[in-house]
Amino acid sequence: MGGQRAGMAGRLRARAAPIARLMFARYLLASIGALSGDFAIFLMLGRAGLPPVAAACAGYGAGLLIHWVISVRYVFDTGAGPSHGQRLAFIASALLGMGMTMAMVGSLSLIGIAPALAKLLSVPASFLTVYAIRKYGVFARA
Repeated sequence: MGGQRAGMAGRLRARAAPIARLMFARYLLASIGALSGDFAIFLMLGRAGLPPVAAACAGYGAGLLIHWVISVRYVFDTGAGPSHGQRLAFIASALLGMGMTMAMVGSLSLIGIAPALAKLLSVPASFLTVYAIRKYGVFARA
């Protein structure tokens, strides 16, 4: 009986792996779309004279809205739709990512790195942190 359960668990893990890879790929595509909007707003506001940290904050906020729409429709299966708790947790995870982005853009800009490059350098850290929170926390049951 124990061997049978272990075999079944192995088969379930083998089937779940491709699904997890597809979820990560969908999340990555959603993030690229959101980052495109984020970065366009960031560059536009920076060109208009807004300080880099403020431009990064505004761009991230726009990207957050884009990401939410794509995530609940195409990335995470929320069944009948996202719960109020998931919305709040999504925003909380975004605020953490925004804080990381603003801190990195601000500090890297202070040491002389161009704001656009500083923003690009912040993307991997923010992306991986927020993805892990959303996959294993916000939408863990989705």
